[in-house]
Amino acid sequence: MKQNDTLPIGPTGHDDYTDVDPLKNSYRESIVEAPELKSSIEEHHTALLCIDLQFLDAARGCGLFADAEKSGVPPEATEYYFERLETQVLPNVRKLQDTFRAKGLEVIHTRIQSLTQDGRDRGPGHKRLGLHAAPGSKDAEFIPEIAPVGDEIVINKTASGVFNATNLEYVLHNMGITGLFVVGVYSNECVSTAIRDACDLGFFVTLIEDGCATVTPELQNATITTMKDRYARVLTTEQAVREVNRLVAV
Repeated sequence: MKQNDTLPIGPTGHDDYTDVDPLKNSYRESIVEAPELKSSIEEHHTALLCIDLQFLDAARGCGLFADAEKSGVPPEATEYYFERLETQVLPNVRKLQDTFRAKGLEVIHTRIQSLTQDGRDRGPGHKRLGLHAAPGSKDAEFIPEIAPVGDEIVINKTASGVFNATNLEYVLHNMGITGLFVVGVYSNECVSTAIRDACDLGFFVTLIEDGCATVTPELQNATITTMKDRYARVLTTEQAVREVNRLVAV
């Protein structure tokens, strides 16, 4: 290696690799630029996956946010979360839903809901956290403006990961779905878990960066950075709407 080709020396005296990503190109080719991703959209094999947009965790004064002290979320974080939800995420999710519906693409909804009224079927994690939305409860209801329409599929879950806790993979394969556009809450929990699992299972995943939310900007930004071009490509709502309108014939 020539002298001027050497990597910079870091503060520890060792070669500094902090700005070097040796896998960047291979990931982009397989995750972001794969031709199958485009054909999945064109051939109606891509669905919109809306994660946990329900009264339990996405409505002011309800569910987890019914008691500010018990929620464990500081007031400023709560305000940030709901400001983002109400002004960006919910309107953007509705815009995407309208676009997918108009093009005859599947819109699929997940929510936290137990099989039993006492929640004895919940996953260990949800039991430890006290997360429970019983069948028929207000907490299990979807936020009205982005609720399912007609016979859109609803997947109920009692764990963070919708793929490892439900039959979602089986349902998607039955419908020939190979690609997912993902929105919902929380970005750093149920959303990112779904994205990682979907990618590992071979789905082409697109994360809508202004279609998801969590309780701090740091967690939101860290999630986008971690997911981008590794487990999913990242688009804005406007970019996603333009792409679907361009690629999908009614």
